[in-house]
Amino acid sequence: MAKEKSEKQMVSVEDRTMCEATQQMLTKARRDGVILDLDRGYDMKPCPIGAESACCKHCYMGPCRINPRDPYKKVGVCGATIDTIMARNFARNVAAGSASHNDHGRHILELFRGIIDGKIKDFSIDDVQKLENVAKSIGIDVEGKEVKEVATELCDELEKTFSNVDGEMPFTKRAPKATQELWRKEGVMPRGAMLEIMEMMSRTHIGCDQDYNNLMKQITRTALADGWGGSMVATELSDIMFGTPSPTVAEVNMGVLKEDHVNVIVHGHEPAMFEGMLAAVNDSFFIEEAKAKGAKGINLVGMCCSGAEMMSRHGVPHAGNFGSTEAIIVTGAVDAMVVDIQCIKQGVAAVAKCYDTCMITTNPRAKIEGATHIEFDDHDPRKCTDEVLTKAIARYATRKMPIEIPKQVQKGVHGFTHEYIEYMLGGTFRGSYSPLNDNIINGRIRGVAGVVGCTNPKVKQDSVHVALVKELIKNDVLVLQTGCSQIALAKAGLLVPEAAPLAGPGLAEVCETVGMPPVLGLGSCVDNTRILIAASAMVSAGGLGNSIADLPVAGCAPEWMSEKALAIGHYFVTSGVYTVFGVGFPSIKGTKFHDLMFDGLEKQGYGKWGVAKDPIEIAQMMIAHIDKKRKQLGIDKARERTLVDMSDRRELAS
Repeated sequence: MAKEKSEKQMVSVEDRTMCEATQQMLTKARRDGVILDLDRGYDMKPCPIGAESACCKHCYMGPCRINPRDPYKKVGVCGATIDTIMARNFARNVAAGSASHNDHGRHILELFRGIIDGKIKDFSIDDVQKLENVAKSIGIDVEGKEVKEVATELCDELEKTFSNVDGEMPFTKRAPKATQELWRKEGVMPRGAMLEIMEMMSRTHIGCDQDYNNLMKQITRTALADGWGGSMVATELSDIMFGTPSPTVAEVNMGVLKEDHVNVIVHGHEPAMFEGMLAAVNDSFFIEEAKAKGAKGINLVGMCCSGAEMMSRHGVPHAGNFGSTEAIIVTGAVDAMVVDIQCIKQGVAAVAKCYDTCMITTNPRAKIEGATHIEFDDHDPRKCTDEVLTKAIARYATRKMPIEIPKQVQKGVHGFTHEYIEYMLGGTFRGSYSPLNDNIINGRIRGVAGVVGCTNPKVKQDSVHVALVKELIKNDVLVLQTGCSQIALAKAGLLVPEAAPLAGPGLAEVCETVGMPPVLGLGSCVDNTRILIAASAMVSAGGLGNSIADLPVAGCAPEWMSEKALAIGHYFVTSGVYTVFGVGFPSIKGTKFHDLMFDGLEKQGYGKWGVAKDPIEIAQMMIAHIDKKRKQLGIDKARERTLVDMSDRRELAS
């Protein structure tokens, strides 16, 4: 690692992150001569042409660079216009993002099939009720059938998510009927993920599809194949196998590390590996081994998205989001950083080497140069987890680095799901989204916002997430969260019922009555599908229109950075949700492709894209859209609280 950095280049740690624990570790890293991603992000100046997607490198006649300030002045060597170039670039981003989620979902489906077939012994079906509910939601009759029979039928049906070459993806049946009809009318109903992604990559090859409108149709199919395909498969089957989360109190931030324990961090996105680690650290053999080396025990901690899943299901402590994955190594207290797939920075391995931390990769799809690879096998999880613990305990016994653990720890309520929201509002026998809709109709709740996604070192870590959500809840907007955004708000103390006074009077009243926070954490980034299902349930409950596009809802990824985020954003837009991205966006304002995304899609009946950097501006954009939808529904006038029956709902819907 580089050992020197001039004072001129140094930016105060307070300007790099609002997380006090990460500030402390960034200060220590600078003192130790170790450069972290937060400083690399400040030093790396993005290509201004690439940032606006005005560069085409899909063949070697170029790469061709178009001037973003005068985008129609010239075309690429092959004649590609700026609109074709931007559409191709966006298409490949969405294809990669959809591929990553569908690859994850396909692995979860294979795990599920292995359990059903009896080939995998260490995992089982945990939530039979959810198994039956999911099966029924896509038309499988469960009456009088054994668990294995229902599971087999569900598995066979969900296999079509990936392998279909015609027909429709199974989970698209869960979308509102009007939304499904729009997809069919526009010719964007997704078939099979493998087909959609393959066709998207083929269309964007040099000399193939060169009409940005036609490319947009395939972009939409590919994105929908993520949200209503692989991501939804991963979430629903993970719940069935490992347990559907319900609200649980968990601790967040670097203070969850323990100096007198063997600290093992699991970071990534595959729940099976983390579940295997949870079983292993509770094995009395390893607990005694740790004690024999002078430790009081083994402390298992999560980071990023698999950490959010385990926090939601089991209350496992969470050390921080994507922006802190290098910084936490600087504590010197991490004995093993164990990773699988997605959002793993290569720089973590270099920082781990500086602090003598065991950096261990476990997935054959994501090896890192310089890291130790111990492959995880669903059929024999302990072979991997036991070797990991052996190395972590040995590292504890030979610690050489000084330990400095930030003291910050915040408690929050995590583990909300679309099922629990229904139960929370109506109880076991009267569970329904009607109370939520009623409170939107009567104006206590203005609308609902999904605030999700990554952190990005281009901006001060967590700051846009926190300021945005505070502004939304202050204006009576209920906020649903997933991924790194959820961890940012947990550190800020907004995922507890005691945060209700920070909300506007209407939302605060609802929160205090129900006993819930104004910000609900739903899990990892793949669990954005919980928001899709909740939105569909709002439509089904009545009174707020016939499609997701009618709802007074909006979405945002304030500090996005990955291709997955673009795929997620587009499946929300084309499901009907106005979606605003912070940081920036890979398109040029004033071009035909940009106008299609930021205006034309809404005219076709979808949602639309938005972009802004300032959190208050983003909040105002989202609130304005929610108010527009309220006006279209005829619920924009302040009104006394009244009971709304089904005839009233039908009248409003019409």
